[in-house]
Amino acid sequence: MDKEEIINYLATHRIYPIYSKRGNVFWRDKNSLLSEEEKEEFIKILGIYNSEDCTKIREEIKNRSKEIRKYKPIKHWIKDERPRELLIKNGPENLNLSKLLAIILRTGSDSKSAEELAKMLLNEFGSLRGLDRADISQLCSIPGIGIAKAVEIKAALEIGKRLYREEVELGVKIKGPEDAILYVKDYYAPYLRDSNKEIFNIILLDYRNKVIENVELSKGSINASIVDPKEIIREATLKSASSVILVHNHPSGDTSPSRDDIETTKQVVEACKIVGIKVLDHIILGRNNNDYISFAELGLLK
Repeated sequence: MDKEEIINYLATHRIYPIYSKRGNVFWRDKNSLLSEEEKEEFIKILGIYNSEDCTKIREEIKNRSKEIRKYKPIKHWIKDERPRELLIKNGPENLNLSKLLAIILRTGSDSKSAEELAKMLLNEFGSLRGLDRADISQLCSIPGIGIAKAVEIKAALEIGKRLYREEVELGVKIKGPEDAILYVKDYYAPYLRDSNKEIFNIILLDYRNKVIENVELSKGSINASIVDPKEIIREATLKSASSVILVHNHPSGDTSPSRDDIETTKQVVEACKIVGIKVLDHIILGRNNNDYISFAELGLLK
């Protein structure tokens, strides 16, 4: 990099040279962005040989930083453009996604408003599902998004999923495969469809085929999870369940049952039959709402 590029880089990241009483130059670099080699190289290119040089370069970086930061924080926007005021005035359903996300972020960074940060996140991850799929470290890779903001985003997404799940109450009666599929979609899809691990769950039902509990049995690797029929029988017995529905996801998105899926289901059906527990269905979920298969519909529970 030449001198101009270095000044721009340092101004963007607010990194400043400091001249010590012993005649050494060090850098105020809060995020430790510069390597030792870069620090030495920048000192030479910028020509920092004494206290006066250091002060001059520092002022130049500060002035450039001010130029870069020439934006209006949301609190200085006219009221009709501020996300919070728009939500109060028009209702949340009438705000676009970047404004809603800006409200969650609350504040921007040194050079971007909260709404600009929201747009960067949506451009990087593509959608709310993309944000949900990303882990904390991936969110923090976006300049201006630290741990606090990443955690706020994750908390908001989790609240949304739990609100969705609240509508699916215990006590729902499963009359057939269609009811089972609808229940699984509503209760499990928000959590399983974007998981990068295969998760195996069971739905426990009473003698009237009403749901009494949902249980996660195992969380496996990207390609497989291990489920023991004895665990299913144990959970069903503890809750006095008369029947069960098996549920798991395929992280690949392909819902076609594997040989292991078919064999495991057969073992579970046979084991449960011995103790008088009926397996009503085994449903595999993919990545989208309509990506699923039902063993009952396919006639694979015989």
